[in-house]
Amino acid sequence: VGLFRTAEKMGFQWLKIINKDPRLDGMDDLSGMEIPLHYIFKLASHAIHLVVFYERSGNFLWHGPLRLKQHVDRKFVPFRKLHFGRYPGAYEKPELLLVSIDDLKVQIPKNPSSFLEEMSQSRFLECRYREARAFFQLYPDDASLDAVEFRKKAKSLLRLAALTLNNLGVKFWLSSGTCLGKNLQCNVIPHSKDVDLGIFIRDYKADIIPAFQKAGLPLKHKFGKVEDSLELSFQGEDDVKLDIFFFYEEDDHIWNGGTQAKSGKKFKYLFPKFTLCWTEFVELKVHVPCETLQYVEANYGPEWKVPVKTWDWKSSPFNVQDNGVWPIDEWDNVIQIY
Repeated sequence: VGLFRTAEKMGFQWLKIINKDPRLDGMDDLSGMEIPLHYIFKLASHAIHLVVFYERSGNFLWHGPLRLKQHVDRKFVPFRKLHFGRYPGAYEKPELLLVSIDDLKVQIPKNPSSFLEEMSQSRFLECRYREARAFFQLYPDDASLDAVEFRKKAKSLLRLAALTLNNLGVKFWLSSGTCLGKNLQCNVIPHSKDVDLGIFIRDYKADIIPAFQKAGLPLKHKFGKVEDSLELSFQGEDDVKLDIFFFYEEDDHIWNGGTQAKSGKKFKYLFPKFTLCWTEFVELKVHVPCETLQYVEANYGPEWKVPVKTWDWKSSPFNVQDNGVWPIDEWDNVIQIY
């Protein structure tokens, strides 16, 4: 309160922009409680835009969007020029440095260039709890002991995978059934039996396999090769596995490959081009395609909201295509099962 009184005494006008607090939303409750997200101080023709950061349960910082409500004076400042915080954003907690600028003591991120890079890739998507609740009204959640156990194992496997890939500096996102679960249920789908991640082939590193093995996840299979249709599968606790699909970029689409071990048949799954956004999933800050709906629809078709218990990866996906057969003399290299 003192800040605003002082600002007024100095001749500033100010505006507070509030919106609902997403940290209080959940499957059981959409709280609707509002918090301040942005403050704008104006003096003559100058403005100071203050973006408020909050801590989220995934141990990262978040800010809300600069979204104006009906009653807000849109002529207060040229809002279109305020680019920082226009969309919700997610950031790692920066280490701050106290510096003196024009005899003013201010804090800045210790590594300004990495903060600025983060800023350009910070866009954040909330989980859609309202839609998830509507889904569970149609299809009640599986609360069996098996389902609870599987979700617990899948969450710890995803945490371990995220830690391993983040330590390597490899960018990944939730793909296939894990991305579908995020969209449908804001959670892992209990009958999915695995955790699915996507990585662009340009981000592939040779030390991915040894890093996972060191983390206690042995390689289950390796299909394809870096130049074509690479996929890796690691064995988690009990029968829960981690599947990593590598994505290849063409002029007008993106695809990942699949291989049938016994026949050497190749498959291709086509997706429209997408960019990556952050989200919070099982208390983790992870990437998902920003165009999540188009991504899920490409894979599961227009009926993606209807649960399917039996799924054949060779024929069920909406976007699957035949992609030839691996030559027999390459099988030792492109079909490795452990």
